[in-house]
Amino acid sequence: MPEQFFAESRDDLPGKDAVLSMSGLEFMEGILNGTLPGPPIAQLLNYRLQEVSQGHILFRGTPKFEHFNPVGTVHGGWYGTVLDSAMACAVMTTVPKGSVYTTLEYKVNIVRAIPEGMSVDIQGEVSHAGRSTGVANGWIRGTEDGRVYATGSTTCLIMKID
Repeated sequence: MPEQFFAESRDDLPGKDAVLSMSGLEFMEGILNGTLPGPPIAQLLNYRLQEVSQGHILFRGTPKFEHFNPVGTVHGGWYGTVLDSAMACAVMTTVPKGSVYTTLEYKVNIVRAIPEGMSVDIQGEVSHAGRSTGVANGWIRGTEDGRVYATGSTTCLIMKID
């Protein structure tokens, strides 16, 4: 695996050795409990990890004005990015020590617009975790109203690092 796959060693990101020294579930639990830093994209897009278990991830977020498109609604890229994060991180919880994952493809269906300032739950659930691939589904639901705002699916590549 090329070294370029991992970010250069920085204080605000875990390095390659840290990532590979634990299972994906342990890694995600480290982010949840604060012993590992969260991903920079989460701060940019205003979402946070809420729950982690084997094959399951829950983020909570609120799109801001900065995430709107020119017509004044939440940009589709926000839906796609937060769903990709939840679904792929759900796959990460199934990855064994010494392995990593990357998204191969994902699909998003936006069902309705998220109103400005609304808090949403972004959930990822694994439906298959094998040696080389993981498949997950995701949902964005209103935290207060429980309505579905978007759904998604992903396939991730799981790679053993030697």
